[in-house]
Amino acid sequence: MQISLLGPLSVTLNGTDVTPTAPKPRRILALLAASANQVVRNEQLIEEVWEDRPPCSVATTLQTYIYQLRKSLRLTAGPALGQAPEELRTYTGGYMLTLPPQDLDSLRFEERAQQGRAQLSVGEVDRAAHTLREALQLWRGPAMVDMNPGPVLVSEALRLEELRKSVLELRIAVDLRLGYHHELLAELIKLAASQPTHEGFQAKLMIALYRAGRRSEALQVYHQTRESLVKELGVDPCGMLQRLHHAILTGDLESGAARDATLEASWLPQAARDMDEARS
Repeated sequence: MQISLLGPLSVTLNGTDVTPTAPKPRRILALLAASANQVVRNEQLIEEVWEDRPPCSVATTLQTYIYQLRKSLRLTAGPALGQAPEELRTYTGGYMLTLPPQDLDSLRFEERAQQGRAQLSVGEVDRAAHTLREALQLWRGPAMVDMNPGPVLVSEALRLEELRKSVLELRIAVDLRLGYHHELLAELIKLAASQPTHEGFQAKLMIALYRAGRRSEALQVYHQTRESLVKELGVDPCGMLQRLHHAILTGDLESGAARDATLEASWLPQAARDMDEARS
């Protein structure tokens, strides 16, 4: 069985599309898949499907939906073929969908992201770039884009999107290290325009522009970012972005001290930089 959450919800079994069409079973299956190999409590499933308006017969209704999912997914078909099937198991107070990583795109994404970071940590920059690209290619749109998710899945979709941004920022940083600043410009200009307060993307656009001989445009990006941050969030640019601006302003970006303080700092995903700033 193959389940896809990184885009429209999709479930295929032996090449056949068995994606639930009814909204409530779709939510239940998506939540079980997003929590694959972990028990999902009945309370979580009820909150996801009915929020604060469960019917009086909610326990029986939930059991009925689980039965329908088992039947439509034919999760007990494996033993007849001599194979260990993916299973939707019942536990006291909940259910668990057992899936190997290769059968769920979000698990494959997180696995490749971790692999890419590990390769980068030991200096395998080219391999890391390839692995991070593979991870990002698994996305076919926003997570569960064709669903009307409840509160639990909304939180999971936000988590996956933040992870995607972090991996994307890291992949761009790797490509910058490999010298692909010209090739990155179009992608970075689009990203920076769509997320004007994301300092990581703005920093990488500034670096790419500077290296492409477009110093004045790199400085303009800084001023536009500062205006957006002040207007929308009421804050000044982070220390890393300010140091990067100073290094570009003085034409000193590639010198040793400035490189250490700015270019290498821009490798970090924004969440990690935020934690760094908070600690300093």
